[in-house]
Amino acid sequence: MHKNDVRDALRGVTGPGAEKGLVAAAAVEWVASCDGQVSVRLHMPACSGEADYVGVSERAGEAIARKAAGMGEKVESLTIEFVDRAGAVLFTARGGANAPKEDHAGASATAASGSASASTSASPGHRPIPGLREGGSGSGGSESRAPKAQDGSSGLPGVRHAIAVGAGKGGVGKSSVAVNLAVGLARRGHSVGLMDGDIYGPSLPTMLGLEAMEQVVREGLLQPYLVHGVKAITIGKLVDPEKPLIWRGPMAHGAFKQLTEQTQWGELEYLIVDLPPGTGDVSLTMAQTLKLTGAVVVCTPQKVAQDDAVRAARMFQQLGIDVLGVVENMSHFVADDMDPPRSYDIFGRGGAQMMAQRLGLPFLGEVPITPALRANSDRGDPSANFDSGGALAAALEGLVSNLESQVALASLRQGTARPTLTIR
Repeated sequence: MHKNDVRDALRGVTGPGAEKGLVAAAAVEWVASCDGQVSVRLHMPACSGEADYVGVSERAGEAIARKAAGMGEKVESLTIEFVDRAGAVLFTARGGANAPKEDHAGASATAASGSASASTSASPGHRPIPGLREGGSGSGGSESRAPKAQDGSSGLPGVRHAIAVGAGKGGVGKSSVAVNLAVGLARRGHSVGLMDGDIYGPSLPTMLGLEAMEQVVREGLLQPYLVHGVKAITIGKLVDPEKPLIWRGPMAHGAFKQLTEQTQWGELEYLIVDLPPGTGDVSLTMAQTLKLTGAVVVCTPQKVAQDDAVRAARMFQQLGIDVLGVVENMSHFVADDMDPPRSYDIFGRGGAQMMAQRLGLPFLGEVPITPALRANSDRGDPSANFDSGGALAAALEGLVSNLESQVALASLRQGTARPTLTIR
């Protein structure tokens, strides 16, 4: 079920201030749908309280379930959020909603896979939509925490910190940053894994020098390559290197889950996940299946790149993922054949840093363009970026150090770590 199908289902749903339908009243702010997981965000200032929210939720849930049933599909879970003008959540309805067998108000529908769950906090006169329950503590209050995609996800066994590296658009050096972060963390003594989640354009075979290596499978589990001190896995070694991956969302979803769950990672302090650019299916799949410590957003200095990076940052936040910081890649060009080396601001240095400040996000650092970075990436030797010294090595070391600090802070916020005091 595509998000446009969900939007079509909401056209006939009415409510306070939306007598001609939610879509016509511009009440539908955001819709997402992937593999039976549907989320809807509504802005309806004319709703006066819980009864209005519940009524709209019932009608919207029934309309979406009917639409799915007519397409031969079912909605595994449905989340409906009502927000104010600033985006703060006023009321949330969520639960497992299934295509109804009876098409009348108040019908208690049963899915083919089992009975729909009842409301956990029903107030008098409340008829919950099939499988939909209110969020909150059960007191019947109208305010609840916004459910996030991360709420139902779980961590990989043995992996302490999973970190996604994403970007709003392609060509900003996201994979290069992911590779160098992984190698830099490994050089500091951490056990590190690197997963090439860029399903459509995997770069790790080249950037890690994996071309001559064969993928090994033992007892049904993919064995990661151990290169540059990093355990790495990539879809690029599982398909023809020159074959285009013309995949729809479910196929990309399955490939990502296989790389994540069917790889023998072992014990890792860090798992770096290189995402495809944009805010599509793979990012949503990752958020729903993999518990993350946080995400890193990569951006180049230009305004056009910043616009897309903002969307990527907002996507992570909306999915319930902490944004650990922003990296400005291709910040400037260093002509290291000159003595002393000369710097050129080709793309307008500092733009990503200003964007991070505007969004209230940490700035992890800037990475320059150097001939050595290009050459080392092409020959699959990222360790040489750190060995060469100079501006490139200093920038990468600073990036890794700042990431470590932000991961520690995120762990404290999330309650997965406690501060320690060392007395010497």
